[in-house]
Amino acid sequence: MKIFICCVGAFLGVVRAELTKEAASKIVAETFEGMAAKRELKMREVKGGFQYFEIKAAKKTMRCVGKLYGEVEPGKRALYISMHGGGGAPARVNDQQWNNQIQLYVPKEGWYVAPRAPSDTWNLWHEWHIDELFSKLIEDMVALKGVDPNRVYLMGYSAGGDGVYQLAPRLADRFGAATMMAGHPNDATADGLCNLPFRIYMGGKDAAYKRNEVAAQWGEKLAKLQKERGCYEHKVTIYPEMGHWMKKKDAEAVPWMATKTRKAWPQKVIWGKSGKRSERFYWLGGKPKDVVIASVKGQEITIKGAGETPLTLYLNDQLLDLEEPVKVFVDGKEVYNGKVLRTKRAIQQSFKQRLDPAMAATAIISFKK
Repeated sequence: MKIFICCVGAFLGVVRAELTKEAASKIVAETFEGMAAKRELKMREVKGGFQYFEIKAAKKTMRCVGKLYGEVEPGKRALYISMHGGGGAPARVNDQQWNNQIQLYVPKEGWYVAPRAPSDTWNLWHEWHIDELFSKLIEDMVALKGVDPNRVYLMGYSAGGDGVYQLAPRLADRFGAATMMAGHPNDATADGLCNLPFRIYMGGKDAAYKRNEVAAQWGEKLAKLQKERGCYEHKVTIYPEMGHWMKKKDAEAVPWMATKTRKAWPQKVIWGKSGKRSERFYWLGGKPKDVVIASVKGQEITIKGAGETPLTLYLNDQLLDLEEPVKVFVDGKEVYNGKVLRTKRAIQQSFKQRLDPAMAATAIISFKK
């Protein structure tokens, strides 16, 4: 195994300056401010304080309507991304579902944003372009609209609930909590939900596609994972008397989510397989083929399930003490033992990957086999 330590010490004859913890924090802030200043998000009011805007990414355009509730200072605001139902229907049907979603839930504070899916397919919320569009949406709202990146929440009804089942596990490191309402998971897997508080709401009479049965099964699955791995906070609520429409009883999830804050640097990361995989998940990077379980104990990082896949570790003093040596074990073998330096280049590389100041790495190690 070859080890490439990004910008550390003398590498290929190039000397890189080590940063102190305080200097690294300053550069993180400055880099974020500089990149945020280059962003642009044009909003226009449509009515009653609701703002219309568009997000462009992955060669797609996603129309959005949002509203800012309450009075919270910029940098501390929540963001609720609320996905509409429909799917596999004419555009006018999905437009109506979008209009319903715009005013379906009302948070006490923060931005409530209802995007309109770019397509009208049955899987409108978990096609490949959605990951990039949502990442762009979150980054723009953090950079320009005062959103706290640790207080972003995902929710969706019916086909939007399908999207929550799919997106929450694979984009778990973007959210503080997620809530699924009246959807179906299809081929989604739950492994990635280790650090993401997750709720399921379902009508007991919602038997189409066996949604009610599958919701209960997911509750059992999450309970088993929680017992085996010690994470996976969850709750499943099934209203016996309700069908597909739950008469807004599920709205109790909104104030619950507001109490949750994202774990940006968790001691344990379980990178599951649930459709498309991003290049980074919490502090792990790469393109693993199987479920990867990584944990930090003191100054030791242990990774299982990596196989032959090249990995990258994105490190920060919130995860471990970069003043001290770090040991890394991959599938039972020690692959690194030494100090990892904080560098400006590592910070820049992290921000280039995602504009997320709370998850900015200050040191990076890459392993290539």
